[in-house]
Amino acid sequence: MPEIHRARRRRAQEMVAQLGADAVLVTALPNVRYLTGLASSNAALLLPADGEDGGVLATDSRYALAAQRDAPDLELITERFIEGRLAAEAARRGMRKVAFEAHEMTVERHDALRAKAEGVTTVPFGRKIEELRTVKDPSELELLAAACRISSLALADVLPRIRPGLPERSLASLIDYRMTQLGADRPAFDTIVASGPNGAIPHHAPTDRPLRRGDLVTIDFGALYGGYHADMTRTVAVGEPAGWQRDVYDLVAEAQRAGIEAVKAGAEAGAVDAAAREIIEAAGHAEHFQHGLGHGVGLEIHEAPMLGYGRTGKLADRVPVTVEPGVYLPGKGGVRIEDVVVVTAGGGARILTSTTRELLVL
Repeated sequence: MPEIHRARRRRAQEMVAQLGADAVLVTALPNVRYLTGLASSNAALLLPADGEDGGVLATDSRYALAAQRDAPDLELITERFIEGRLAAEAARRGMRKVAFEAHEMTVERHDALRAKAEGVTTVPFGRKIEELRTVKDPSELELLAAACRISSLALADVLPRIRPGLPERSLASLIDYRMTQLGADRPAFDTIVASGPNGAIPHHAPTDRPLRRGDLVTIDFGALYGGYHADMTRTVAVGEPAGWQRDVYDLVAEAQRAGIEAVKAGAEAGAVDAAAREIIEAAGHAEHFQHGLGHGVGLEIHEAPMLGYGRTGKLADRVPVTVEPGVYLPGKGGVRIEDVVVVTAGGGARILTSTTRELLVL
């Protein structure tokens, strides 16, 4: 893996040079991991605009051995207060213009950094590393596919246990436990189980409400595997669904199919959203679908690109995104169907989450 990280750092160095900076201080932890391979809660990378050394990685003693293992080609500084130390290193090495991740760094941290960087001018770097992360390399797609596979298998194993009387919270715990049994590092995010009227709340937190016959149950979950986040949603029926429930489900399924068909290289992010949204709006449910159609996934559960109304930018080959339209009816319930799909060079998208999108009646 060091070769992959070296290649990523070289691409980042080109961006630093284009900015006219001597180096960039990378402090967003997913970006540090992307460029070095080190997963930690306290690490930063000082990456020069040129040179073959790859920069200086700083972390504290808790992660020093992991850093030596995962980033053996980088100079390592073991220090608790990493940002100030790297700022001082930049000044000591004669770097006069250093870019920083302004979207991630607080004003207080930036002031502390400047106090240690005598003679150094800091300039915002923007979300340039996030831009690099948008297009996944084959190894990343393999990890993401594994996370999606674990998620799909976990749901298949838990479905037979869904019955009236089972609390939302218990169902969420069953899914989380099964994902870890199947090899997940942990859940990719807090699992959502929203039953009956709770289904009208897109990000409902599971409660002790028991599932009831006649409920639609929305389950939004995913496995974290090798640092990569799966994200899928299925809505199932407990007992025979009412006519309105089938109608809403069929509408969301139709919108999702249109959204997935719109995912292709060169497609505008806003146009993908519109492909699904227009179907829901035409059915009179515009006010019942107010979140974006989807988002990128990778080292973070929500990352670029964002698929939503007014979003700009075009999709490219090897970009994974979610497609997750929903309709939410206050006081009644809701339906959301979500899959992770990857843009392919040949056109269209490859679906990584394999669970059927037909309405499951349990």
